[in-house]
Amino acid sequence: MVRIRLRRTGARNQPSYRVVVADARSPRDGLVIDSIGFYNPLPDPPQMAIDEEKALIWLRRGAQPSEPVARLLAKSGILQKVGGQE
Repeated sequence: MVRIRLRRTGARNQPSYRVVVADARSPRDGLVIDSIGFYNPLPDPPQMAIDEEKALIWLRRGAQPSEPVARLLAKSGILQKVGGQE
């Protein structure tokens, strides 16, 4: 099973995350299939950039987003596009 989830990057107490597509069995910071964006929660407002085209491709292929990624995708409007076309 393929999941879309966050991969932690950044120094201690300075987290930032990459939104990646990975096998569900691989560890959090393990091997990834594709990187589709980033999320930085520290600034106000938080910075986020997700490649919409890649995200839609992976979601249509059956990749399941984790709960935090699902919230990010919903906030950016990507989940509504997948739900409306199915």
